[in-house]
Amino acid sequence: MMNGPVPLPAPAHADLDEQSLADQAYAQIEERIATLSLKPAQIVSENGLSKLLGLGRTPVREALQQLAREGLVVIMPKLGIMVSEIDVRKQLRLLEVRREVERLLVGAAARHADPTQRTAFAALADAMLAAGQANDGEAFLALDRRFNRLLLDSAGNEYASATMKLMQGLSRRFWFAHYKRFANLAETARLHATIAAAIADGARDAARAGLDALIDNVEAFTRATLDS
Repeated sequence: MMNGPVPLPAPAHADLDEQSLADQAYAQIEERIATLSLKPAQIVSENGLSKLLGLGRTPVREALQQLAREGLVVIMPKLGIMVSEIDVRKQLRLLEVRREVERLLVGAAARHADPTQRTAFAALADAMLAAGQANDGEAFLALDRRFNRLLLDSAGNEYASATMKLMQGLSRRFWFAHYKRFANLAETARLHATIAAAIADGARDAARAGLDALIDNVEAFTRATLDS
């Protein structure tokens, strides 16, 4: 972990001029779904989202198609678009896949990350620990999104990255929906920070071991919601 404050990498949607309008729409809608501003089973429309975001219908439509591929919305012809419901059993099946794919990614990132990316991982580790100690779930979720993007960028495996992208939104939303009742935020943040710090140090085995510990924790958390 780096000594002294290190600037965090910019959020994925910080520089809107460098993103396509569809990317802007996707980032904003996905964030609203993940933080439950758009609730499970809520019906939305292209027109309504266009007005909400101040974007045209075409980029919103493209964003919704991507979100449908990720399982976050269900497009119902002639009826509208429904935010998908949360399914605990599906989440457990997702975790089986996530463990294997993300284990590959953290190992690859530890091996291939460049110096700038390693500095960013170290900064994220510190920020995640601070968010956990402050019990700030929204801040942690934002940091987790930045961690996910940095992980995919630094791993250098487009096939594993494409697979992981299909799971990230569902995972983030599930955690946000239940963390206040079932999760220990400080511990969750510590586990994430351990992985980020290991990647920053180029410690491939430690990054993978940290990922296994994280997924074990997330699986126990998920099963706790099923048993409640």
